[in-house]
Amino acid sequence: MKVALVAGSSGFIGSNLSRLLLDEGYQVIGVDDHSTSDGTNLKCLIETPQFSFINASVTSNFEEFTPEPVDLIFHLASPASPPKYQALGLETIHANTLGTENLISLALRDSARLVFASTSEIYGDPLVSPQPEDYWGNVNPIGPRSVYDESKRMGETLISHFSTREKLNGAIVRIFNTYGPGMDPHDGRVVSTFIRQALAGEPFTVYGDGSQTRSFCYVDDLIDGLLKMAESKESGPINLGNPMEYDLISLGNLIAEVVGVDPRFEFKPLPQDDPRQRKPDISRANQLLNWNPTVRLEEGIAKTADWIKKKVSFVD
Repeated sequence: MKVALVAGSSGFIGSNLSRLLLDEGYQVIGVDDHSTSDGTNLKCLIETPQFSFINASVTSNFEEFTPEPVDLIFHLASPASPPKYQALGLETIHANTLGTENLISLALRDSARLVFASTSEIYGDPLVSPQPEDYWGNVNPIGPRSVYDESKRMGETLISHFSTREKLNGAIVRIFNTYGPGMDPHDGRVVSTFIRQALAGEPFTVYGDGSQTRSFCYVDDLIDGLLKMAESKESGPINLGNPMEYDLISLGNLIAEVVGVDPRFEFKPLPQDDPRQRKPDISRANQLLNWNPTVRLEEGIAKTADWIKKKVSFVD
């Protein structure tokens, strides 16, 4: 039985990925320090014999949580929503730099495959759309989003450096907006926020005029892409996301329709460096991994709304 280590296993994507790996016959070691999660996402996995959990940070000595060899490593251990990574700025930098170097050392020790979860944020406020992997981005290195954007870019640099110089079996994926069951209803992202507000009968909070666009990938599609990348020989970077593009007003109208409420919008000033567009070019993922997202936004929103309805206490 192959052993997979999921760093950031208690988080939204990490917990869903852990479930998929168990279903695929892997033994899974989950590692998380619960700095941005409370562990409830793992309740359904914790009794599984093939799953073990260690409360630790990836910035600590990896020998402490992986004395036994592993075959596959996923580095998802970083705050990802703007409110969380801005509140935990230095921790975010360390997770994507020191933490990445630690997991590289583990991968080299065990000759393991290491998949680094990078982000569409490395493209910053893009000047081209859709964003292909060979676009270098338009990032403010000292702005409010820089602790996340730039540390992810440095994480990619570390993976590339060690893959070239030390024969690391490394892979880089750039994850675009992902949503679905398991996400924090209060994480500040637009899908979770709009769904929670719709269920509470509140107006949708829109920053700016709502014309900025995003592309939303359902979590089951995303983790399928992560596993395909892990089981391939590709080094990346490869974009993983849904290329269907929605402006925020259209997203709000769709969520209102799915939930069954009348859409109302409350407009607030646009934050600094908020991207105007997000749309991945997924040609590489399609050609090299035979991967395409399949879950329609309406279907994914309905499943996510059902989950948030059970999760948020004030919803009947």
